[in-house]
Amino acid sequence: MDSQRLVLFFVFTMSVFLLYESWQRDHQQSPTAAAVSASVTPTPTPGASPAQPAAGVPAPSAALLQNPAAPPTVAASSGGQIIKVETDLYHAEISTSGGDLVRLELLKHGGTLDRTKNFVLFSRSAEHVYIAQSGLIGSNLPNHQTAYTAQATEYKLADAAADLEIRLEATGGAKAAKTYRFRRNSYVIDVAHEVTNTSAVPVDAFAYFQLVRDSKPPEGDSAMVPTYTGAAVYTEKDKFQKVAFGDIEKGKVPYPKNGNDGWIGMLQHYFLGAWLPKQGTPREFYTRQVPQGLYAAGVIIPAGTLAPGASTTLAMPLYAGPQEQEKLAALAPGLDLAVDYGWLTVIAAPLFWVLQWIHGWTGNWGVAIIILTIFIKLAFYPLSEASYRSMAKMRIVAPKLQRLKDQYGNDRQRMQQAMMELYKTEKINPLGGCLPIVVQIPVFIALYWVLLGSVEMRQAPFALWIKDLSVADPYYILPILMGATMIIQTRLNPEPPDPVQAKVMKIMPIAFSIFFFFFPAGLVLYWLVNNILSIAQQWHITRAMERATKQVKPKA
Repeated sequence: MDSQRLVLFFVFTMSVFLLYESWQRDHQQSPTAAAVSASVTPTPTPGASPAQPAAGVPAPSAALLQNPAAPPTVAASSGGQIIKVETDLYHAEISTSGGDLVRLELLKHGGTLDRTKNFVLFSRSAEHVYIAQSGLIGSNLPNHQTAYTAQATEYKLADAAADLEIRLEATGGAKAAKTYRFRRNSYVIDVAHEVTNTSAVPVDAFAYFQLVRDSKPPEGDSAMVPTYTGAAVYTEKDKFQKVAFGDIEKGKVPYPKNGNDGWIGMLQHYFLGAWLPKQGTPREFYTRQVPQGLYAAGVIIPAGTLAPGASTTLAMPLYAGPQEQEKLAALAPGLDLAVDYGWLTVIAAPLFWVLQWIHGWTGNWGVAIIILTIFIKLAFYPLSEASYRSMAKMRIVAPKLQRLKDQYGNDRQRMQQAMMELYKTEKINPLGGCLPIVVQIPVFIALYWVLLGSVEMRQAPFALWIKDLSVADPYYILPILMGATMIIQTRLNPEPPDPVQAKVMKIMPIAFSIFFFFFPAGLVLYWLVNNILSIAQQWHITRAMERATKQVKPKA
């Protein structure tokens, strides 16, 4: 296999890789969700348990709940007053109907399609639903259908304050309150339920915390650059598990339902919503399809039995923000795995670490990519040298190959035999130019995932017209330059003896450039710099071998 066939092999490999990722994403998403009215609060489907606590409230399994006392059905509330919250990182909205967190705008991150606006993670509208809900399970206890009241409709984090608390009081039923605590410079929101058993009998109480959303992919997601949107669960025993919307529809449970560790959340490109129960606390994870084309992923924790007059507080941190790996790793074990590099994580994770280290020195992610490319090129220099030496030898014997072609004409079998004899005589390994570069393909794919999946790269400028390395070059200049470098490389290589293959190789740079029009600019930058370095290395080796060949005197 010569270098031209290698390029075809690489294109084929990348095409299959992208098609596979696209197929996975399509099968993980459910059909288009039906339009959801903004005035309707989405609620989970009642479970199959005969002791259903309330309409739309998941029932704990026997592992967490003994002799459940089912409360009366609670009618779903519509509308509700909106409480606006402003912190240093968020513009948030909380509905008094259920106390749901129905909107979360991230002030430090620009919108995907319109960077003049802030990125919105949580939203409840006719176009998109993604909200955080929580409530209590037990006789006469409030859930996400309960009406709440608050002392104000607007809250703002004071300049000198470390946190901001919003307290909602439940109306009717048990004496209960729900609080949200926003921290300064933190994407962790503490959600807590305070409850007092005002009845004359003991009550078995549980709290549930869930994320509910539709299957709509995030804004700006494309079929050419597919990313995962769906649920995920982590436990120490079974590690990181994705739970695609299609699996939720089928009732598949690839994760352990009960345990004393782990977290559950909803993933989308660059951002994460996740409930983080305290380590050692008994918990039950669940995922389920709910009405109106929505999906829920949540966790239930026990409060024990509340005696008459007794009070308790059940709290749960909610992370809702960017997938910044170092910060996620510090919050909970395995939370950094939300940045999923797939089956090449073992290569991608070190690549990102080196890239981040370089960025710490340069302050520019584009410059960091260029330096990383040089490092990778140096690491593979011996392999590349062997490949280019093989191609240089092929270039030197190209005239002899042409004579064989002219001699044997259409007799392909005899021509192949003659070519093998020539390779043996000239001590050329036809595979010598292939294997060293094939080894580098996993590195390229791993870097593809690093540049695609790292939020640190999102909207990171490089220079001039490249304002965002995570999206395609808006003017296609980098792909065109990359195509030009491919043309130069093609001319440095020996022309294939097969006319059809020769024509394909002439078209390949153009086709490959168009292929890269849809790739992140950071990845094209890597490929462009790699090509330039390869051209310099190949030109030097080829010229050195040609000079050495001319200096060899013919034998007498």
